[in-house]
Amino acid sequence: MSPPSLVLPNRQLSLAPYVISTPNAYFWATPIILAITVFLFIWEAPGVIRDFQISQNPLTLENGEVQNGHCTTRRAIFTDCEARLVYAYKGQNYDTSVEIMFIDFHTGDYETGLVISADHPELATMSLGLDMLWNRIVTLSVFVVLLGGMSLAMMFFGLRIWRVNRQLRQPAKLQPVPVEITAFDRRRSVLSITYNDKIANDKTGRSAYTRMKDGQEPLIVGQVNGKAVGLAVRHGNTALPVLLDNSLQRINLTEDERAAALAPFAYQYEGDQNIPLLVDEPKKTVSIWKRLRSFFGVLLLIVVGVFGFWLWYVTYSTTQFQSPGMDINNLMPAPLNKWGCEQLKKRFGQDRAPFGCVAGDYTSWK
Repeated sequence: MSPPSLVLPNRQLSLAPYVISTPNAYFWATPIILAITVFLFIWEAPGVIRDFQISQNPLTLENGEVQNGHCTTRRAIFTDCEARLVYAYKGQNYDTSVEIMFIDFHTGDYETGLVISADHPELATMSLGLDMLWNRIVTLSVFVVLLGGMSLAMMFFGLRIWRVNRQLRQPAKLQPVPVEITAFDRRRSVLSITYNDKIANDKTGRSAYTRMKDGQEPLIVGQVNGKAVGLAVRHGNTALPVLLDNSLQRINLTEDERAAALAPFAYQYEGDQNIPLLVDEPKKTVSIWKRLRSFFGVLLLIVVGVFGFWLWYVTYSTTQFQSPGMDINNLMPAPLNKWGCEQLKKRFGQDRAPFGCVAGDYTSWK
């Protein structure tokens, strides 16, 4: 049986306030993510810019000292290294501290030297910082873009919800539309629902979030692909549809108008009035064997991908300082590392050796 149609009075109608809710996470997550983005940029960008300037005309100082150098690996991926650099150049003494962060799977100690800019000798860094320069640039860019984009998107969605709630206060024509209920959660007397406008003829694909209190339930009219379909209304030209409750208390109607609008849906309320329209499904369990197969399948794909990338790096890369190619080559077993360095040396032997193929002087090929 096809779902009944919602017949509303032929006049402009307003909706109850705050029927589009803002997820609680928006209020605390947005400023935290934005603060992390700003902190990360302020902390890392000056060092990356400094080392990029040094890389334009680097000069290795054999008589310079790298003091108190140490590296710390976090989460088995993120590595940050810091050291004090003391050196003299053209009769001028310098003493500075540097700190770098990069992504690496390396285990054990790092070998590094002191490198300055021949054009600006006051700029100094560790040779490790130059070896990992593109790694650091990509790492910083990815984190700033992802975290910054996430915080800006959350602010945009928050402002859109605020604007929609303002528009809903004014009467406008209401257009009933079906929406797919993608998630819901019951806590105490509050039902939190996420729904998506992607099954109507003029769908927008936008998602919205709402809370229903005091035992209210959404007006369910069917299901699609195993998911419940609720009835919502578009209010004029507002950006988000409003999910209706099964007693239409969210629309400002008279009691007679409300009863007439609900009459076609009376079949849904026959029998036990306390049966919820959204039923929590039992959680499906996945066998250990399937989990192991999935784990090892993903692991195999990663290994194949990393090995393929390494082959491309040592045989076809246009630069020997490509990261993470240098890091992968450094982690390879000695025979593969030796072969990879030989392939790189054939193409870039006249230039500085990259990390993983560098000799004890941090410049020549091993």
